[in-house]
Amino acid sequence: MGEPVILEAVRTPIGKRNGALRAYRPDALYAKVLDALLERTGIDPGLIGDVVTGCVTQVGEQGANVGRLGVLLSRLPKEVPAVSLNRMCGSSQQAVHFAAQAIAAGDVDFAIAGGVESMTRVPMFSDIGGGFHTLNPELGKRYELVHQGESAERIAERYGFCREELDEWGYLSHKRAARATEVGLLSAQNLHLERLDAEGRPFLLTRDEGVRPDVDYEKMLALKPVFRENGVVTAGNSSQISDGAAALLLGDREKALALGLRPRARFLARVVVAGDPTLQLLEVIPAAKKALERAGLSLRDVDVIEVNEAFASVVLAFLRELGADPEKVNPNGGAIAHGHPLGATGAVLMTKLLYELERTGGEFGLQVMCIGHGQATATVIQRL
Repeated sequence: MGEPVILEAVRTPIGKRNGALRAYRPDALYAKVLDALLERTGIDPGLIGDVVTGCVTQVGEQGANVGRLGVLLSRLPKEVPAVSLNRMCGSSQQAVHFAAQAIAAGDVDFAIAGGVESMTRVPMFSDIGGGFHTLNPELGKRYELVHQGESAERIAERYGFCREELDEWGYLSHKRAARATEVGLLSAQNLHLERLDAEGRPFLLTRDEGVRPDVDYEKMLALKPVFRENGVVTAGNSSQISDGAAALLLGDREKALALGLRPRARFLARVVVAGDPTLQLLEVIPAAKKALERAGLSLRDVDVIEVNEAFASVVLAFLRELGADPEKVNPNGGAIAHGHPLGATGAVLMTKLLYELERTGGEFGLQVMCIGHGQATATVIQRL
């Protein structure tokens, strides 16, 4: 049986909806990060045993197995298989898990795990006709199915989080992301892309488009609630609708070393949990606990934590319940600042986690993501 390790990770800068990546078809954008992995590692493309791809809204340009279409547009041989999966926001984190499991089982020696989402070209919910009204009516009789934004409101109510607390976290996310961008902490992980601006002039996209270096806290406080008339969840303390892609090269440790490839991290735990489909976003808490227990670690042992910032109330609940050090959580900002291209975000966060561990000399990293309908994924890695 093999020992799966992370050999390389790369992502595109995350584009705003209708922003710099708007002209990229999702399969073509995904092909960019696949090719970047090959270029950065020099691995023989024919050694890749599978490409596992997360994508949430698999319809239109993201239908017909978008992962396989990305392979066919890339430098990978046509003989390399691919599959696309949907575990909603945790899709590409799950892709990493499945690829690692295939290597651990001895089914493949090398695999690529990644994700892609163009929320500009394939709007969220377009795979279900635009909303929950197309779901089986029997589901509504068993469970109260609500928008994740309403769940975020209920989480804020449960923990007594006020509007100011949520906005403070959103403000901090932008400030951290802006600082990391300004000093170049994210440059190595980002694939630079040639694009055209709104006037048709060429430019090189090197940074996440949604980050606001000049974020104004007072203006954030003035934003209107989105999901309730007197609510606390706003666009300023929620993740941005975005476009992006990311991918990681995984391989068996011994086989990688034999080829002269450097293992950068190994997996200590890979878990998925499920629970309440109404509050739906709090499963990050049991997921993190289960992953840490499986890894034989306490939260104090973990050097870097990436919690997907779907909504600020989710991160604050995580901090409250687990007593995590806020300085270790999303140290370079999160999805509130850089955006949340649904199917790609899991691989984006894993890429960020790996690079931050290497930059700081940390050993253990935890990634956890809330998922619609009450699931969560969590991963613990150890830098090598």
